[in-house]
Amino acid sequence: MSSKNSKTILFSVICLIVSLAIFSIVPTECHAFEITIDVAPNVLNLHNNGQVVTVHTDIAYSIVQGSTVYMNGVAISSWKSDLRGNFVAKFAMDEIKNLVLAIDEYNTLAIVGITTSSESFSGSQDILVINNGPGK
Repeated sequence: MSSKNSKTILFSVICLIVSLAIFSIVPTECHAFEITIDVAPNVLNLHNNGQVVTVHTDIAYSIVQGSTVYMNGVAISSWKSDLRGNFVAKFAMDEIKNLVLAIDEYNTLAIVGITTSSESFSGSQDILVINNGPGK
C-alpha cells in the first residue's frame, strides 16, 4: 500500500471516530407521544365549589408513573384506573383555578407525564373558563 493510500485511510478512520464521538455526546431532541384526554369539567366556573378536575386518558394505567404527571405545571393529586384500564388523573380544582386563565374564553389544559419505560407523553384539551357567581 502506498503512503498516500495509507494517509487517506487513516484520515477517513479519524474522521469517522471524531464524527461518532461528536454525535454520541450531542443530545438528541426528545418528543413526547400524544395521548387523547377528556377534561371534566369541560366548562370551569371559577365560582363553583368542586374539589377536583378529572382527566380521562387513552393511555394504559399500567404504563404511567403517576407521580410524574402534571397539568399546566400543577402536580397530580391522585390517580386511578378506569373500567377500561386507562389512566385517570385528578388535580386539585383550587390549584387549577389559580392558574392564569382567560375568563369567558377557551383555555388549553395540557398534561405531561412519563411512562414506566421513561417515555414522555402529553395531551391537551381546550376548556371554557367562566366566572359566574350568584346572581349572574
